[in-house]
Amino acid sequence: MVDPGAGGRDIAFMQSALAQARAARDAGEVPVGAVLVRGDAVIAVGANRPIASHDPTAHAEIEVLRAAGTSLQSYRLSDTTLYVTLEPCVMCAAAMVHARVRRLVFGAWDPRAGGAGSITDVFALPGLNHRVDVFGGVLLDDCAQLLQEFFAQRRP
Repeated sequence: MVDPGAGGRDIAFMQSALAQARAARDAGEVPVGAVLVRGDAVIAVGANRPIASHDPTAHAEIEVLRAAGTSLQSYRLSDTTLYVTLEPCVMCAAAMVHARVRRLVFGAWDPRAGGAGSITDVFALPGLNHRVDVFGGVLLDDCAQLLQEFFAQRRP
């Protein structure tokens, strides 16, 4: 169940995204998870799957956008909020703009590939036909720790 308060709501949905990230980790993927919500209803969930799917575009955000599009029978995901445990890359940020996601809430910043302010800010590019409201740092420590532990085990 989701706390109806805005802060509690974001935390609750980010916890759901963290559960997806843990599932990705358990499958040997980089632990990134995503949840797409409209109102209080979860439309779709996704986790990183590039290794298992042999698809470099199978990031958690893309997986959740694809699932939501199929579920809603539309690529336009208006009035939705996407929760993701890691700042989206440029590809994923651009996909959110094209899908008309209203709001993005992410956990950890990605200083190597982040497209929401770390290396560039796709959402602030002039001339875009849609704007996404962006909020970073929700459950930052939990999201960052999951990634740090994953890579510490692989890169001693």
